[in-house]
Amino acid sequence: MGNETPTDRKPHISKDMRSRNLKGLKIERLLELASRPQPIHMLEVGTGSGGIAHYFGTHPQLRCAVDAVDVHDNRQVADGYRYHHVRDTQLPFADESFDVVLTNHVIEHVGDEGTQRAHLAELRRVLRPDGVGYLAVPNRWMLVEPHYKLAFLSWLPHAWRTPYLRLMGKGAVYDCEPLQMRQLERFFADAGLDCRNLCIDALRTTFEIERAKSASAGVLRRIPDRALLPLRRIIPTLIYRFHRTTSENS
Repeated sequence: MGNETPTDRKPHISKDMRSRNLKGLKIERLLELASRPQPIHMLEVGTGSGGIAHYFGTHPQLRCAVDAVDVHDNRQVADGYRYHHVRDTQLPFADESFDVVLTNHVIEHVGDEGTQRAHLAELRRVLRPDGVGYLAVPNRWMLVEPHYKLAFLSWLPHAWRTPYLRLMGKGAVYDCEPLQMRQLERFFADAGLDCRNLCIDALRTTFEIERAKSASAGVLRRIPDRALLPLRRIIPTLIYRFHRTTSENS
């Protein structure tokens, strides 16, 4: 894995534009973007289909100037933002260029631990001192791996993952690197970033957006956060809000 480059890896994009709009709305609420000064200079790392960049770039209330980068150009929608092709984790922008940076299911695709750390270092470099970031990544301890739909795939030691993938006829090479909660939080700290785990907030926000009138949403509203916190380690997606370390901002 360490010898691979991002361009060797599959893009694994979502082409469902409705899901991209819902994801954009969730990010908007979790980062409380309506309360930030505008215009908002935003960067999305990992353009994919372009749906999230388009959501913010054409937002009817928020004034967002959006740049988006990717190592693969698989855009289904291209208006509302500026696209930049990149070769690796290095970003073609000056230091402290953005108020908001988004990296949604990207870090598991960039490479090994060193490359993942480089990804976070670049996010910190281009983020303004008062800026905010959003990161989502599959949890290694999810039951079903989301890219290849195989149970326990990411639980296995690295050396066993590709053979299991091939045995099940799902692919030739396992090209993802999901993370564990404490591991990711250590990466954040080492990159000079303070982070807040938003898994419970994101779960509640998702239900309010997609299933507000359902019985399950009603049950979830009655469950206090303290009862849900122990589940953070096994929630399928790790979601974080981050910013530059407080000591550096003071």
